[in-house]
Amino acid sequence: MGCPICEAETVPKYRPFCSRRCADIDLARWVNGSYAVPSQREEDQDLPEEESPLPH
Repeated sequence: MGCPICEAETVPKYRPFCSRRCADIDLARWVNGSYAVPSQREEDQDLPEEESPLPH
């Protein structure tokens, strides 16, 4: 299995990543909203796009 960021060989200390750098890149993508888990709540599904809450 390769690193999900750069596809290099993984290192047990940072698994599933190859380095602290790639782990930090992944964390930053979650923090800035590049990655998002879709909501399963009905009230979120019904809001028009301009009234949708910002991702956390």
